[in-house]
Formats: sequence, C-alpha cells, structure tokens
Amino acid sequence: MFLLTFSRHKTPSYSPVRPPAVPLAVRSPYTSIWMSNANNGTLNTNGAMFWPGTPAGWEGIIVVDKVAYEYMGTGLQSLPQLANVKAASQLAVSFDSQYSNFTIRAGPVDLVASFLSPVIPQDLCRTSIPLSYLQVSFHSTDNQSHDVQLYSDVNAGWISPETNTTVNWNLFEGASAVNGSGNATGSPSTVYSWVLSQENQYEFGEEQDFPQWGNFTYSSSPGYSRNFSFQSGHSLDLRYNYVASLELSNVVDSNYRGAQSKEPVFAFVHDFGLATSGDALYTIGTVQQNVIRFLTSEGLVPLQPWWTECYGDDLFDLIEFHYNDFATSQAKGASFETRLKADSENYYAIVALSARQIMAAYVLTVPPNLRCSNSSSITQGEPLMFQKEISSNGNMNTVDVIFPALPFYLYANPEMLKFVLNPLFYNQESGFYPNGYSMHDLGTHFPNATGHVEGNDEYMPVEESGNMLLMAYAYFKFTGDTSFLSEHYAKYRQWATYVTEYSLVPEAQLSTDDFAGTLANQTNLAIKGIVGLKAMSFISEALGDLQSAANYSSTASSYYTQWEQLAIDPSGTHTMLAYQSRGSFGLLYNTYPDKLLNLGIIPKRLYDMQSRWYPTISQAFGVQLDSRHTYTKSDWEMWTASTCSPSTRRLFVNALAYWLNNTSTRLAFGDLFETVGTGAYPDGVTFIARPVAGGHYSLLALLKTGQNSQTGTSPGGFPQNSTQALTEWRAGYLNISASSTPGSTTRTATVPTVPAPSSGFFNNSTTSRAGHR
Repeated sequence: MFLLTFSRHKTPSYSPVRPPAVPLAVRSPYTSIWMSNANNGTLNTNGAMFWPGTPAGWEGIIVVDKVAYEYMGTGLQSLPQLANVKAASQLAVSFDSQYSNFTIRAGPVDLVASFLSPVIPQDLCRTSIPLSYLQVSFHSTDNQSHDVQLYSDVNAGWISPETNTTVNWNLFEGASAVNGSGNATGSPSTVYSWVLSQENQYEFGEEQDFPQWGNFTYSSSPGYSRNFSFQSGHSLDLRYNYVASLELSNVVDSNYRGAQSKEPVFAFVHDFGLATSGDALYTIGTVQQNVIRFLTSEGLVPLQPWWTECYGDDLFDLIEFHYNDFATSQAKGASFETRLKADSENYYAIVALSARQIMAAYVLTVPPNLRCSNSSSITQGEPLMFQKEISSNGNMNTVDVIFPALPFYLYANPEMLKFVLNPLFYNQESGFYPNGYSMHDLGTHFPNATGHVEGNDEYMPVEESGNMLLMAYAYFKFTGDTSFLSEHYAKYRQWATYVTEYSLVPEAQLSTDDFAGTLANQTNLAIKGIVGLKAMSFISEALGDLQSAANYSSTASSYYTQWEQLAIDPSGTHTMLAYQSRGSFGLLYNTYPDKLLNLGIIPKRLYDMQSRWYPTISQAFGVQLDSRHTYTKSDWEMWTASTCSPSTRRLFVNALAYWLNNTSTRLAFGDLFETVGTGAYPDGVTFIARPVAGGHYSLLALLKTGQNSQTGTSPGGFPQNSTQALTEWRAGYLNISASSTPGSTTRTATVPTVPAPSSGFFNNSTTSRAGHR
C-alpha cells in the first residue's frame, strides 16, 4: 500500500550527535522551525514544526526520470495512490552552528537539503534579518544525466494555524505583484516571493506564539534551471496534479481563506531537464516592520527593526538583499563556525546546536527618536535588543533569562549585552519603575516592552539586582568601557544597597528557578548577592570611588565568611540547598561569575569541595538541580562545570552530550529535563528553544576572561591570558575522553554514540542519597 511505502525508513546517521530536534529555519522568535527526531523520524516522516511543536507545512519533492520522491514533509501521503510516487531515503543528518544538512537518496540521485540560519553576532545588520536559507542540491550517483525537477511548497500555517483567520497572499516578481496568472518572465536572478499576511491584523499581538501581524515570505529565483514555474491552490489538488502532470500552471489562487480551509499552499518548481547536478535556493521567514512596542517618555512608540537602518524599509529590498547575500552570509557564518570549533573541541556538539536557538530569541531595533530624552541608554546609531522568554512565559527582556545567557554574549560579541540591557536601564532610570531593586522583566509578554509602572512584576529582588550588578561588571571586564559604569552608577548603588541589606539572609524569596517554588534562605541565591557586591566594589574602583569600593569589598568578604558557616553541610562535604536544610544540596552555579570575572572572593577549597561532591550524586543524564527533584537545568550545569576540576567538568559535559543523543524528548533543545529514566521533560513543565542555552557557552567565555582586565593576575586561579587559557584548556580543562567520539550505538548502528558517563554517573546508592528527599 502507498502509506506503508512511506512508513518504512532506515534511521540515518547523525553527526555530531542525534539531538531531540534539528533546527531548520531558526532566525527569530517567529522564524523558528525545527524537525523532531521523535520515533526515529526523518525529514519526510515528521516534517517541519514551529518551535512549540505546531506543524509547519513545508514540502519538498524531487522528480527523477518522472518518478516523484518526497524528501521533506508528508503532503504526498494524503494523496490517492500514484504509481510514480516514492519516498526518498534519508541517509545522513549533520549540523554545526550555522547549518543543518540532510543527505537524501532518490533513486539514482542524491540530494542535500542544507538549512542555513547564519549566526554572525559581530554583524548586527545581517543578524537583524529574520529570514533563513534553504539550498537544495542534487547530483547523480551513476554519472548519468537524469531528467530532474525540484518542487517545494509552504502552507498558510506559517502565518496563522487557525481555520477562521483569513489569510491574504500574492506572488511578487521582484516588487511587482503577479496578478491572476502568467509566466515567470524574469531573468535567472529575478527573485520571486510568495507573501502572506492575515487579512485582519492585530499589531503586537500573539496567538499560540504566532504573530498576529506582519508578513510571511517564501522566495526563490530561476537560477540555472531550464524552466521555473509557480502555483498556489488547494494542497491536495495542486500536489496531485503536479505529480500526475509534472507541471505547475503559473496561477495565483484568488480565493483567500484560512490555513485549514481547503489548505492553501504556495509552490515553486525548478525544472533542470537532463542534468547530472543542479541546485535551487530558497529564503523563508516572517517579517514585521513595527516590531516592538516600547514605553518611553513620549508614550508607547513602535520600534522599527534594525535591518531598516541598514537596508531601507522596503520589504522587497530586504528580500532581494538577503537572497543575493547568500555567499557572504555563508562566509561570515563560516568564520564564526571555524572559531567555535577550534575553541570548543569535544564540547562542540552542545554549543553548535545551541547557537541558532540563542540568536533566534532576539529582535534588534532602531532606537526611538525622542525629543526630550537625556538617557544614555537611548543612543542613535546603536540598536536596542529585545529578548523573548520563549516557552516559559513570553516575558520581555527577563533579567534572569538574560543572565544565564551571559557567557554567549561575552564569547560572541559583548556589545550585545549592552544592547539588551539598555532598554531595562532606560525604563528604570526614566521613572517608570517604582521599586528600589531591579525589575524582573520589561513587560509581561513579548513584543510589548511596556514595563511595570505599578511595580507588580514577579518578585525576585535579590536575584535580579545581583544579576544586574554582575552583568554590568562583566560588560566592563570584557570591553574596558567605563562609560557603561559611570552612566548608570547611581542605579548600581541603589541595587547594591538592597543587596547589602537582603542577600546574606534572603528569607523567602524566589530565585531564577522559580518553577521549583519559594524557599527561605537559599544558599545559592545568597552567594549571588555576595558575589554581586564584590563585583560592585570593582565597579566603584573602576570609577575612582575608592571609599565605596572598600566598603563594598569589606561587606562582601564579611558576608562570605558568615555564608560559609551557614551554607556548608555539617558533613563538610558540600553546600546545602538552604541554610536550614541539612542533607540537602544543589548546583552552586552562582559561584561561576567569581571565576569568570576574577573576583577572587570564593576560596579554592570551596570549589574543590563542590567538585568532589558532584560526581557522588550524578545520575545518567547529569547532576540534578537540587535535592527536591530529579530534574536538572543544562545552562546551570555548564555554569557549574566551569567552576570544577577537569575531571568533574568532563562529567557534566559528557552527561549533557549523552542526554542530547538519548533523550526521549522530541522538541528543540530543552534546558530542563530529568536526570533519570529517559531524560524526559518534568511533569507539567516544558522549557524548550530558550535563549538560556547561552549558558552552554560558559566554558568558552572563560577563554576570554580578563582580556580587558585592569589587573594582571587571576585571584580565582584561572588564566587571564587567552593563550595561556587555551593551552591549559587543551591540556585537560575540557578534554573529553576519546570514548566520547561518535561511533556505533546500542540504539541503531547509524546513530552516533555518546557513551554513558562513568565514574559516578550512575551512582544511585542509598548511601549517597540518604536524607536528601
């Protein structure tokens, strides 16, 4: 039967690991498309999905000698049986920080579908473009010429998944609409674009995380094909007629309707005739031009995306620039990729998979042109950066979501840290926030940066105030820019006053791990405040306020001495989760900034104690976040790993790589998962596709530690010179054992092995866990 033909497939090989989901077009909060590997699925069995798991119609067919092979999507499986239809076989999947590549066999032809979402943090103009690339290339495996066509379509579900939301569309040749029907008359380089939008738009609104305004675009050009054609229409009719006749009609369907009403699809065909090889290039993504709503002294104002500053505000100019920029974007992405691979070695799979996910949570905008603003946070010629707290609650510029991503900023481009903090400073320094501690977020739901004028944001005062102090000093440490310190010094002093009063004994406050609930006197929250005060002493010192610097430093040192007495378990083997909870434990990740910033307040004996402890409690998929639950967070694991000895670091890194290759989860890289069982999501909580994956770069950020420091030695015992750091790195700080190299596996012979961790990874003994529940 037809459907049985499609259900049979061999599991392809994966490199460097087999992740729960593979990024396809991952470029912004609204251009975030993945392929799940659930049930050993492939590109032509599971198809494409929006990051929450909502199906995204994206179809790909290669016709070879009049036989149609479906290589992407599942659209042909809904058609009546046709003799000339077969499923292509997916042979291999590989990914790096820029690309996901699928190698597929279609009879006598091999096809490669290469999905490129450039990660180029130093190039803010290109980074701000919310469009992604797909290049499909083929070559014959028998060195003979074959009659080849490439077909691709997308559906209206990209702009709205709802049946009752009418979608409008048209095809454009360059910037000119192709009305009714007609041939593609342009040159080989002419860009054709399907442009879709909701008929009734709700600006700055979301529904099921889909934008309710803006345009979805899917573009291609004839390139080197012999004939180029297009068509839109009902999916079943259009695909059936194409497979039966191998032609499109060059007709634009004029019956506007909802995505699920006689499902409209929008297709291109490249006909290569007899050929041994060929390729087609597509670009895809969702574009808004009023992209953020921002509270200012002149009221709520819409902000334009940063790309309008670089390329003008015309949508078709942007599409054409981006389409023709493919080679340059490739080259720039390759530069970042080369550096990342050289720096990360066997840690590479984790940070490579994280890169696109991190960058896709942000929007860069042109700052508002305010008549009366004296704020240093609004600088014409510099972008503002807005982050969506993807999947957890959709907040805007959440301080404790920016904070775990800190290592990525510092590694990739520290200026991004300033750009994402500036909107928070502007809001609080303009009198829009009434509390004396740092705000939690800039708005309850992206893309509305409307703040909390009543001060009723989520209550995490020690958490967020400590985070802001540490990020401010980190930016200075990695750039040497004192202006960022002096411009906001009054605000730092305000937050430091709060931290001084409440950090040593934080009572019943939430920490960033708010999903775990309120807990009084959290050890890890207290050390964040203490480390933050030490950072504040260096901020004051950098600005020449030596008396304040001495006071902050003395207070931090005194607090640390008291903290040790309160925080270390009576057994002397580890710190407790909370002062009052003997036998409890947790990841002490908030000591990482002490290492990263060379603060020198945490003694080596504490790091050594914790480093010895973690292997005794580690499970199959890592070290649990704390003793209340068996789940962990990958970002905090990598922060913690950066504070540990080489052998314990390897334990953390190997465990996360092992989870990636073996977890039962099926969506984008999740940062919260069980350390036991199948590595599943915890009950009731699913964190996926979040920018906190920037925390996975914690080890790489250490390579840059101190490069703009004012001091010559590292109080924390870490190298400040990058050459020295890299030498020590390769000598064992991060060198994962050779057994971690991909090879065979017990799952299938074609999925790469990331071996189960050893030496304490599976320690489930009652002795090591007694009293911890």
